[in-house]
Amino acid sequence: MNKPINRRDFVGSALTTAVAAALMKPRFAFAKDAFSGIDAVGQAALVREKKITSLELVDTAIARIESVNAKINAIVAEYFDKARKQAKIALPASPLSGIPYLIKDLNDIKGEIATSGSRLMATHIGADNSLLAQKAIDAGMIVIGKSNTPEFGLMASTESLQLGACHNPWNTGYSTGGSSGGAAAAVASGMFPVAHATDGGGSIRIPASCCGVFGMKPSRGRMNFADKDKMPGDIAVENCVSRSVRDSAMVFSLSEDTSPHARFTPTGFVRGPAKKRLKIAFSTLSYYGKEPHEDVKASIEATAKLCTGLGHEIIEVKNPVSGQEFLDAFLTVWASIPVQLVQLAISLKLKPEDVLEPWTIGLAEFFGKKPKDALAKSLAYFKTAEAAMNVFFSHYDAWLTPVLSSTPRKLGEQAPTVPFDTLYKRITSYVAYTPIHNVAGTPAMSVPLGWGKNGLPIGSQFAAAKGDDGLLYALAYELEQARPWAAKHGVVWAG
Repeated sequence: MNKPINRRDFVGSALTTAVAAALMKPRFAFAKDAFSGIDAVGQAALVREKKITSLELVDTAIARIESVNAKINAIVAEYFDKARKQAKIALPASPLSGIPYLIKDLNDIKGEIATSGSRLMATHIGADNSLLAQKAIDAGMIVIGKSNTPEFGLMASTESLQLGACHNPWNTGYSTGGSSGGAAAAVASGMFPVAHATDGGGSIRIPASCCGVFGMKPSRGRMNFADKDKMPGDIAVENCVSRSVRDSAMVFSLSEDTSPHARFTPTGFVRGPAKKRLKIAFSTLSYYGKEPHEDVKASIEATAKLCTGLGHEIIEVKNPVSGQEFLDAFLTVWASIPVQLVQLAISLKLKPEDVLEPWTIGLAEFFGKKPKDALAKSLAYFKTAEAAMNVFFSHYDAWLTPVLSSTPRKLGEQAPTVPFDTLYKRITSYVAYTPIHNVAGTPAMSVPLGWGKNGLPIGSQFAAAKGDDGLLYALAYELEQARPWAAKHGVVWAG
């Protein structure tokens, strides 16, 4: 680890700090250094206006990392020297140029180790930058490290055998969720205002909910992945987690496909709320017809009441998909990935149990017991579920539900070493609201509007029709103004 930073070398003059305090919003009342209370858009504006330098941002970010990361294990690879060198050169011009950034360890950075949270990949070196990492670099964002993730993103909690458990900044005995748990913890702890994240079944929204930050899963195809990057069923997307809505909206605008062949008309940078009042469907029952924990139910009902107070129409609805049928299809597709990982280990003359976690191997065995046509039938069902959601959203502008069935779980409850059948029941009951939007390709976001009696965050999930990402961002701005969350933080705070 690099030597601790001497803040006198870089914090800058009292004038710089005063300008930072006066110029940019949102600025969080609890900020402890010159920049930690300014979101990424605000930090980049100060660099662009030559009020500060990118190197100052990098050095303060490193100081924050060194002050708290050991407590939560959110960042698992550090590129400090490389980041400082990059900060000293001319960077591409963009609204986020010069800000420090994290890339999730599922994604490659050229020439750096990318473990995907697995012992199988412990020595894997990225041959090139992944698509979203490259877009960040092209936008002048400085990659300062990698964030923690469960093995291959297959878990709803970030506590892999390779990288170790990531601890929730609100209470370190609890999980950050998964699979973008490291990213959400890094933002929630104040180390970064925004960090890269991915979502194949809820992996942006789940940790955003667990850590009390904002997370948006874009529409399928919005970011235009190459075929080699697609999961079965094309369920995975990428974006970020952040404290402010505008940071997420800006990263989104710099990442979306703007080519002539883009699946959607580009959304661009959504700057604030919209005047249109929405017809919002509302339900708290899970896919299985079960209510969430009473704290979650109360929180989502409070969000519905907030929306009503803002002039939106709330309509209670039934879930448009069949729970058990959906679960069977989704888990069949999900389990098809570990089968390939087991085969890869064997092809490398390795024992799967030596390099893959019990949960991963258990999923492969689960898939192996399925009929030969199970994957094809499940993918066909995905089309049916997508069509049902298309019809559903023809009647409503948005859909409000919980993100999870409870507040964050204690570390260890969803560890990959828990017996498979027990872990299967725990995960499927916990993650009973998010995967439908991966299957349907619909955009969905977790908005940090509630906290349980135990002091842990509770996200509210809003979804919309495919392509209506901008509608959700506009709604998020409105909710952020009505019930601000940025000034809240847990016991581990680096600001």
